[in-house]
Amino acid sequence: MDKLPEYLRDTVDWFMGKARKRDRECMGSENERKLYLQGPLLELRISENEINFLTDLPKDLDYNEWLASHTIGFFEHINLIYGTISEFCTPSSCPDMVGPGPRQYLWVDEKGKKSRLSAPQYIDYIMTYVQKTINDEGTFPTKHGNDFPTGFDTQIRKIFRLLFHVLAHIYHCHFKEIVLLQLHAHLNAVFVHFVEFSLRFQIVEEKELEVLEDLIVALKIVTPNSKSTDENKENIQQSSATTELASTSKSEPMDVSESSAGETTKTSGNTQNTAAEAEMVSDVDCSISEND
Repeated sequence: MDKLPEYLRDTVDWFMGKARKRDRECMGSENERKLYLQGPLLELRISENEINFLTDLPKDLDYNEWLASHTIGFFEHINLIYGTISEFCTPSSCPDMVGPGPRQYLWVDEKGKKSRLSAPQYIDYIMTYVQKTINDEGTFPTKHGNDFPTGFDTQIRKIFRLLFHVLAHIYHCHFKEIVLLQLHAHLNAVFVHFVEFSLRFQIVEEKELEVLEDLIVALKIVTPNSKSTDENKENIQQSSATTELASTSKSEPMDVSESSAGETTKTSGNTQNTAAEAEMVSDVDCSISEND
């Protein structure tokens, strides 16, 4: 705590209940009591112009390539951020996977059975699934001549939804640790980029984003201007048409939902058994089956 700048130390002290009584009396509404909404902690080391440059689909670049590169980047950054506070996210401290609201996130197996998991287990499943998916040549092709599979954008939406759950949990349960590590500006930058990209290409549904709507407003995240939107829509339509034409030329579509049980992965320094993937059935639930 002593290593924090004075203005950050005062803010964290206030949030942890060490401020004077008059400060507590001025806290106001529930939103104002959220640490991630405090003015000094809304730092963002990235400008709007940089965000537009990072999200705009470059001309003549394949739409799926753009989605794939961003998906991998977001996964790596969010996984690293969670890794810094994973020691504070335990089955005892976080017995449920929750976000602001609070919103409960549940797993649903292939038979439709919902299960409540601890946050670390839930997040380990997410990171395992995403890592396996991006390493799958059939889903994220890297070799010359291999095309993106049919339904690739659906797979991307699923990954983005899961990664957003991780961000929501970090802001809701572990933002104090993020501040103590002085990573709040970096987390905010990743969040802004993630949300702006999701809005630009309509990846994550608004009913998912609404749990952090107050932060979206506080960070002044806006939808892209009409000119950029029109240009991106045109590029997206052209790229999608090209992808569709390439997909129809294949004899058999790629089965992107296939996965094997029993693999292990190392996430945030811990190795755990993974689970086989199944389909999501609701906006806040995701499905994953137990190991055989």
